[in-house]
Amino acid sequence: MEKNIEISVLCEIYGKLLTDKQYEFLDDYYNNDLSLSEIAENNNITRQAVRDNIKKGENKLFEYEEKLGLMKKTLLQEEKIAIILSELNKIQDKSSDKQVAKILEHIKNELNCLV
Repeated sequence: MEKNIEISVLCEIYGKLLTDKQYEFLDDYYNNDLSLSEIAENNNITRQAVRDNIKKGENKLFEYEEKLGLMKKTLLQEEKIAIILSELNKIQDKSSDKQVAKILEHIKNELNCLV
Protein backbone atom coordinates (compact mmCIF):
# COMPACT_ATOMS: atom_id res chain seq x y z
CA MET A 1 0.00 0.00 0.00
CA GLU A 2 1.26 3.48 -0.85
CA LYS A 3 2.56 5.35 2.19
CA ASN A 4 0.20 8.32 1.78
CA ILE A 5 -2.83 6.05 1.68
CA GLU A 6 -1.53 3.95 4.56
CA ILE A 7 -0.99 7.03 6.74
CA SER A 8 -4.47 8.33 5.87
CA VAL A 9 -6.08 5.02 6.82
CA LEU A 10 -4.06 4.73 10.01
CA CYS A 11 -4.96 8.32 10.88
CA GLU A 12 -8.63 7.49 10.42
CA ILE A 13 -8.31 4.47 12.72
CA TYR A 14 -5.93 5.78 15.38
CA GLY A 15 -5.99 9.56 14.86
CA LYS A 16 -7.83 10.33 18.08
CA LEU A 17 -4.95 8.75 20.02
CA LEU A 18 -2.53 11.38 18.71
CA THR A 19 -2.09 14.87 20.09
CA ASP A 20 -4.40 17.44 18.52
CA LYS A 21 -1.49 19.05 16.66
CA GLN A 22 -0.12 15.74 15.37
CA TYR A 23 -3.55 14.79 14.06
CA GLU A 24 -4.15 18.24 12.55
CA PHE A 25 -0.75 18.32 10.82
CA LEU A 26 -1.05 14.76 9.50
CA ASP A 27 -4.54 15.49 8.23
CA ASP A 28 -3.41 18.70 6.53
CA TYR A 29 -0.34 17.06 5.02
CA TYR A 30 -1.80 13.75 3.85
CA ASN A 31 -5.51 14.44 3.35
CA ASN A 32 -5.62 18.16 2.52
CA ASP A 33 -2.39 18.08 0.50
CA LEU A 34 -0.83 21.08 2.23
CA SER A 35 2.93 21.50 2.15
CA LEU A 36 5.06 21.72 5.27
CA SER A 37 5.52 25.43 4.58
CA GLU A 38 1.78 26.03 4.26
CA ILE A 39 1.08 24.21 7.52
CA ALA A 40 3.88 26.12 9.25
CA GLU A 41 2.55 29.44 7.99
CA ASN A 42 -1.02 28.60 9.06
CA ASN A 43 0.20 27.75 12.59
CA ASN A 44 2.91 30.41 12.97
CA ILE A 45 5.64 27.84 13.58
CA THR A 46 8.69 26.67 11.68
CA ARG A 47 8.62 24.17 8.86
CA GLN A 48 10.94 21.96 10.95
CA ALA A 49 8.48 21.95 13.86
CA VAL A 50 5.73 20.80 11.49
CA ARG A 51 7.98 18.08 10.09
CA ASP A 52 8.90 16.89 13.59
CA ASN A 53 5.24 16.72 14.62
CA ILE A 54 4.33 14.81 11.46
CA LYS A 55 7.18 12.32 11.96
CA LYS A 56 6.25 11.75 15.60
CA GLY A 57 2.63 11.27 14.59
CA GLU A 58 3.57 8.81 11.84
CA ASN A 59 5.72 6.83 14.25
CA LYS A 60 2.87 6.67 16.76
CA LEU A 61 0.42 5.49 14.08
CA PHE A 62 2.78 2.71 12.99
CA GLU A 63 3.39 1.77 16.63
CA TYR A 64 -0.36 1.51 17.29
CA GLU A 65 -0.87 -0.58 14.17
CA GLU A 66 2.01 -2.88 15.12
CA LYS A 67 0.50 -3.46 18.56
CA LEU A 68 -3.20 -3.54 17.68
CA GLY A 69 -3.26 -4.51 14.00
CA LEU A 70 -6.69 -3.00 13.32
CA MET A 71 -5.88 -1.94 9.76
CA LYS A 72 -4.48 -5.35 8.89
CA LYS A 73 -7.53 -7.10 10.38
CA THR A 74 -9.89 -4.77 8.52
CA LEU A 75 -8.15 -5.34 5.19
CA LEU A 76 -8.22 -9.12 5.68
CA GLN A 77 -11.90 -8.96 6.61
CA GLU A 78 -12.67 -6.93 3.47
CA GLU A 79 -10.80 -9.46 1.32
CA LYS A 80 -12.73 -12.35 2.85
CA ILE A 81 -16.04 -10.56 2.36
CA ALA A 82 -15.17 -9.95 -1.31
CA ILE A 83 -14.46 -13.68 -1.75
CA ILE A 84 -17.73 -14.63 -0.04
CA LEU A 85 -19.69 -12.18 -2.20
CA SER A 86 -18.08 -13.60 -5.31
CA GLU A 87 -19.06 -17.13 -4.30
CA LEU A 88 -22.60 -16.03 -3.48
CA ASN A 89 -22.86 -14.46 -6.93
CA LYS A 90 -21.83 -17.75 -8.52
CA ILE A 91 -24.51 -19.61 -6.54
CA GLN A 92 -27.12 -16.99 -7.36
CA ASP A 93 -26.28 -17.09 -11.09
CA LYS A 94 -26.67 -20.88 -11.18
CA SER A 95 -29.82 -21.07 -9.05
CA SER A 96 -33.28 -20.81 -10.54
CA ASP A 97 -35.05 -20.93 -7.18
CA LYS A 98 -36.51 -17.46 -6.44
CA GLN A 99 -36.56 -18.03 -2.68
CA VAL A 100 -32.87 -18.98 -2.68
CA ALA A 101 -32.13 -15.93 -4.84
CA LYS A 102 -33.96 -13.69 -2.36
CA ILE A 103 -32.03 -15.14 0.60
CA LEU A 104 -28.72 -14.77 -1.22
CA GLU A 105 -29.52 -11.17 -2.12
CA HIS A 106 -30.27 -10.44 1.54
CA ILE A 107 -26.98 -12.02 2.62
CA LYS A 108 -25.06 -10.04 -0.01
CA ASN A 109 -26.67 -6.80 1.17
CA GLU A 110 -25.73 -7.55 4.77
CA LEU A 111 -22.13 -8.33 3.78
CA ASN A 112 -21.88 -5.14 1.73
CA CYS A 113 -22.82 -3.19 4.85
CA LEU A 114 -19.70 -4.56 6.56
CA VAL A 115 -17.33 -3.26 3.91
